[in-house]
Amino acid sequence: MYIEKIDSPKDVKRLSVGQLNDLAGEIRQALLTKLSAHGGHIGPNLGMVEATIALHYVFDSPKDKMVYDVSHQSYVHKMLTGRNAAFLDPARYDEVSGYTNPQESEHDFFTVGHTSTSVSLACGLAKARDLKGDAENIIAVIGDGSLSGGEAYEGLSNAGEMGTNLIVVVNDNEMSIAENHGGLYQNLKALRDSEGKAECNFFRALGLDYLYVRDGNDVAALIEAFSRVKNTPRPTVVHIHTLKGRGYALAEADRERFHWGMPFDLATGAPKSGTGMAEDYGDLTGRFLLEQMAKDPTVVAITSGTPTVMGFTPERRKQAGCQFVDVGIAEEHAVALASGIAANGGRPVYGVYSTFIQRCYDQLSQDLCINGNPAVIPVFMGSIAGMNDATHLGFFDIPLISNIPNMVYLAPTCKEEYFAMLGWAIRQREYPVAVRVPGATVVASGRNFDTDYGELNRYRMTRRGDTVAVVALGSFYALGEAVTDKLRADAGIDATLINPRYITGVDAQMLDALKVDHRVVVTLEDGVLDGGFGEKIARYYGDSDMRVLNYGVRKEFADRYAVAELMRENRLTDVQITADILHLLGK
Repeated sequence: MYIEKIDSPKDVKRLSVGQLNDLAGEIRQALLTKLSAHGGHIGPNLGMVEATIALHYVFDSPKDKMVYDVSHQSYVHKMLTGRNAAFLDPARYDEVSGYTNPQESEHDFFTVGHTSTSVSLACGLAKARDLKGDAENIIAVIGDGSLSGGEAYEGLSNAGEMGTNLIVVVNDNEMSIAENHGGLYQNLKALRDSEGKAECNFFRALGLDYLYVRDGNDVAALIEAFSRVKNTPRPTVVHIHTLKGRGYALAEADRERFHWGMPFDLATGAPKSGTGMAEDYGDLTGRFLLEQMAKDPTVVAITSGTPTVMGFTPERRKQAGCQFVDVGIAEEHAVALASGIAANGGRPVYGVYSTFIQRCYDQLSQDLCINGNPAVIPVFMGSIAGMNDATHLGFFDIPLISNIPNMVYLAPTCKEEYFAMLGWAIRQREYPVAVRVPGATVVASGRNFDTDYGELNRYRMTRRGDTVAVVALGSFYALGEAVTDKLRADAGIDATLINPRYITGVDAQMLDALKVDHRVVVTLEDGVLDGGFGEKIARYYGDSDMRVLNYGVRKEFADRYAVAELMRENRLTDVQITADILHLLGK
């Protein structure tokens, strides 16, 4: 096997074209073996095998610097730069992340997990190179729908003006996570259909030179194209047409489903035992929104390239028709679009992962909240128990969203309360409302909840006790129940339990009432402490006699952590919290 002998790009350069094709086959088999057992990005990496081989054959990494957009198409790059053991040896599968990481290799220049960034980052590398008088090639790889992101446009526009070496490899597999959306992709199709000769050329219009490769999975053709642009003195786009999922028939046939996946059976493509069987908040949200759409033609669901985040499968997208909008990977536009729809009488619902709403602070503040337009934003995977890669953390949304004026940010504790809040948010016309979907696992309580949340910042006391009050926000309500149960069992303390419901404000009346017969208030939140919910409570009590304990996670880019371990490290178990409370009480 060739792959076992590849320790660096120098080893790639020693192979013939025929041997490179054999290497490509070995890489695909290794990818499928690992991904079917471990999970990860399937289609994007299968489609980039030949292009990555050709890049390392022609260019001289790490002197020549390659920046992979999103980096979920960088697995092959890792295999060719000294990390193949993490793809060949099951015992070492977890040694590398799913994204580029400078701590892993000198061949990685940025930790990148979000889309549309590579061109801008590469522009920076190129500018520094020119300032120093160096002469290496700078290569940005972008694809999988990332051109629809605003930062990609900004980077390309700047690159066209630089007038220096910057090579942008556009991996055009005709897909985003799902199908592509946006006018740009009409031009990419025109360029594909004309073999790159269409008079209308988006890239040339921005001042970039342009080269088209019809078969982006042909090693020889790619080597020839990359050799032509190596050491170019001009910003240049190499537009390669690839097949997402190449070499795995199931992934070629269903490119959306096999974009990313948990472990699966290689023969059938079916999820392995224990995956994909439980209820899912995305699926439940999709069903709910279709019901709302049937009742009200002004309800519209918006996604930014991740339609299944709120359960809109291809079938549901067809059912929704014009009441479903995919704006491509353009989160900032999605928020502004929602504000505009709401301003003109529509009822927009923009479903987004917590980690991606981070891109939208300015739009949330300026386009939405200053104008007070009643758009609705369900925030998914806002939890320690969500995605756990450093680039995809979901526990920073509370400080980001809850401190913007006019925003109402709600924290349901369970499925029933979530849909009660979501239904109200869609019906009301007074506020921009975000709803923090309660965790990664569906929790059903069987309880009835309020249907009107218009009287803001009114907490709900679910257990009335004394001495200790536990204010348990959203998905940490169950932890609050466990703490109060343990206080009763271990110390005979009948603690008060509060479901605050509102992240964006304090219930002054209830907090003042606690001063009468409580000594300690404990806050629990499924997110970062700094700037979070608990600090609002601590600040309210200020210099009073009330003692306040805040529990959440510390501010850090935690990476590939085990949830239970992170909880223990941050004293987020019922045993630890109870011990802290009793210590404070002198018991």
